[in-house]
Amino acid sequence: MSETGNKLRKLLESPNFDPQNYVKHLSQQSDGDRDLQEHRQKIQNLADETAQNLKKNVYKNYRQFIETAKEISYLESEMYQLSHILTEQKGIMESITQALLSADKDETSKEMQAAFPKETEELKQRTLTSLLEKVEGAKNIMDSPGRHLVYNGDLVEFDVDNMSPVQKVHAFLMNDCLLIATWLPNRRGAVKYKYNALYELESFAVVNVKDNPPMKDMFKILMFPDSRIFQAENSKVKKEWLEILDETKKNKVSKDTHKKEEEVPTSPVRAEVSTNPFDVEDEPMGAEESVDLSLEWIQELPEDLDVCIAQRDFEGAVDLLDKLNEYLKDQPATQRVKELRLKVEERVRQLTEVLVFELSPDRSLRGGPKATRRAVSQLIRLGQSTKACELFLKNRAAAVQTAIRQLRIEGATLLYIHKLCNIFFTSLLETAKEFEMDFAGNTGCYSAFVVWSKSAMRMFVDAFSKQVFDSKESLSTAAECVKVAKEHCQQLTEIGLDLTFTLQSLLVKDIKAALQSYKDIIIEATKHRNSEEMWRRMNLMTPEALTKLKDEMRGCGISFQQYTGDDCWVNLSYTVVAFTKQMMSFLEEGLKLYFPELHMVLLESLREIILVAVQHVDYSLRCEQDPEKKAFIVQNATFLHDTVLPVVERRFEESVGKPAKQLQDLRKSTRPVRINPESTTSLV
Repeated sequence: MSETGNKLRKLLESPNFDPQNYVKHLSQQSDGDRDLQEHRQKIQNLADETAQNLKKNVYKNYRQFIETAKEISYLESEMYQLSHILTEQKGIMESITQALLSADKDETSKEMQAAFPKETEELKQRTLTSLLEKVEGAKNIMDSPGRHLVYNGDLVEFDVDNMSPVQKVHAFLMNDCLLIATWLPNRRGAVKYKYNALYELESFAVVNVKDNPPMKDMFKILMFPDSRIFQAENSKVKKEWLEILDETKKNKVSKDTHKKEEEVPTSPVRAEVSTNPFDVEDEPMGAEESVDLSLEWIQELPEDLDVCIAQRDFEGAVDLLDKLNEYLKDQPATQRVKELRLKVEERVRQLTEVLVFELSPDRSLRGGPKATRRAVSQLIRLGQSTKACELFLKNRAAAVQTAIRQLRIEGATLLYIHKLCNIFFTSLLETAKEFEMDFAGNTGCYSAFVVWSKSAMRMFVDAFSKQVFDSKESLSTAAECVKVAKEHCQQLTEIGLDLTFTLQSLLVKDIKAALQSYKDIIIEATKHRNSEEMWRRMNLMTPEALTKLKDEMRGCGISFQQYTGDDCWVNLSYTVVAFTKQMMSFLEEGLKLYFPELHMVLLESLREIILVAVQHVDYSLRCEQDPEKKAFIVQNATFLHDTVLPVVERRFEESVGKPAKQLQDLRKSTRPVRINPESTTSLV
């Protein structure tokens, strides 16, 4: 920029710049309108330069923004993985700590029981009796022999749905049950609580609730189909509740198991009298006892399944189910086995519902196909391969649709199509590979994947056509876009999936309409040029323009040398040359779009375009009286018939692999007849 321009820029950028004073001062110093016009031009140039710099800065910052967004996305993914690892390590440390504390407590308890066995039991029973006297409606609880108090304390119950406080309660943990009593607002003497609920220890599971301020120091009691959440006074009290509940439940299971083992050898032999008419004589009478369900892991199986589901340990839950099925595989279906299976089947239903929710499209779709592998694999192990296949494909369809919807529509159509194809076909390829990995042993699901692929292709074609064909892009742009889509579609063949025919069948309607529309444009342009035809030689004015025209014709495969001389004149009319260039361009773009369903459409379009030019030449020959112009028209007709039409036929046949019979018939029917110029000359 000149020195004057720099001074003007500094003046306008100064913080104390006053537009009104500047204009007033400028008008006083100007000699006339010319000075003001020059100054106005300087300001306009400065404004244009500023706008250009602004555009460059916006583009530069936009690129930086995209790169920053990518870095943030990568960082977010890494932080998510780090958080997951820390959570797992925290869980492991907590389980180790609880195991060590439980072991120490067991040792201390055994030592105390060994030192004061009878006194401790009697003291606990007396303590329980005195406490239950304060509970209204709990008189019959002490009727059970051997029942004594283990632990008790105040808790606050919260609503499971909205996590709001419900009521204050007092919990009494006994050696075989858990009593929940609510506080009485109006006390009556020694009575402070009112009976609320009594739960057998084997009827519920205890789950730790992670702290989420202000909701902290909580644990959950799971009793199918209900659950209750309680909050302890502090973290220490919560920890004591969890440890003592777990220890008491284990002691109860161990005691019941030991009791059953002692009863088996002393049970009397039953007489050989059966009320079952289907009993077989050689079947042992103790068939009910032949299945040993007293193992500790079987007794705790329903509770362990509840805990695994609550902690989202899906693999652990399915492992337990597989272990149970393997154990009961060859065992008789006794009544106790049936009852156990009913309990387990209810947990299987809950586990299936959780896994189905994991695969629902409402969940986050950010992890890609691999994020669904965990839930899919567990559903397949549960024998739900059909449901897993359906949910996996629905999840991926929602992910693909979301990715296409979030794609920014650029001003350049070809750039948008490149991004669209890259997103769609990459997602389809990743989905296919993940599907093949997850459902390798379920060949029956492959047909569902093929159907899903076709529906996904329809979604892609809708977005593709809306941008390419509905926006009335040029035929060359449409051809390039279709070419890009075909190339990306070919990538799927590496995994044995060929959707080229599906893509073509979905695009045929739009491509056919585009070809016919562009054909109509060429015909209208040709007719317009024909109406202004003067049948004069073409003068290109400069050698460079002539060289450029020769290169264009050579690129089309047309021999053009014989129609040019040393000067800038061409022995053809402007109309015929323009028609030739436009038709050859239409042919090349049409061949890029070609597939078998469009064979007749492309041929008929070419035939109609050529016929317009031929009819114009024939009409001109019949009407022209000047012998020189008539000879010039014959020369143009010869160029079309002997040079252009054979090139069109040959190029079509080379690309398609079939002869263009309609074009051959047209060329034969329009063969020019060369006679004395003084007589009538026409195309027959």
